[in-house]
Amino acid sequence: MGPAYRAEAVEMGRLLGEAGLGLVYGGAQIGLMGTLADATLAHGGEVIGVIPRSLAAVEVAHQGLSRLDVVETMHERKALMAQEADAFVALPGGFGTLDEFFEILTWAQLGIHEKPCVLVNTAGYFDHLLSFLEVAIDQGFLNRKYYGYINIVGSSAEAVACMRKRWATLPIDHSAPAEPAP
Repeated sequence: MGPAYRAEAVEMGRLLGEAGLGLVYGGAQIGLMGTLADATLAHGGEVIGVIPRSLAAVEVAHQGLSRLDVVETMHERKALMAQEADAFVALPGGFGTLDEFFEILTWAQLGIHEKPCVLVNTAGYFDHLLSFLEVAIDQGFLNRKYYGYINIVGSSAEAVACMRKRWATLPIDHSAPAEPAP
């Protein structure tokens, strides 16, 4: 993994923490998401991790979070993360990132939520994926309207600005940090 991706994760964490925004993520201590969690915590942000029991040892569950929820299945993980989050942001990642991001986009397409879906295209990481989605549109497999659900940005700063702009159109008050769950 290149240094630009790690730097983007640290920057996202800094921005979230300094803005009083929290992070809901998969609960691992390792990898880019562990870096993001650590940076968010270091800058005063609340971090909620959600990890299935079967992955808690494999992914090394982060023990320093504001809250760590251990669930039984991946389906429970995704449902709880979606419930806890006010927006969905994908930084560069692999199968898990793509799986979770596309599932949340599908939920938006089905009208299950109206929360912002943001793709941070650090150093052009997602360029080929975005080209593929254009092919899917051209071949009639994807409606351009639904492609429009993806807010494509180049940096964490743009992602935070995009979320704030989108929140302004939703019936959710994000003017102040949310109270931590009891």
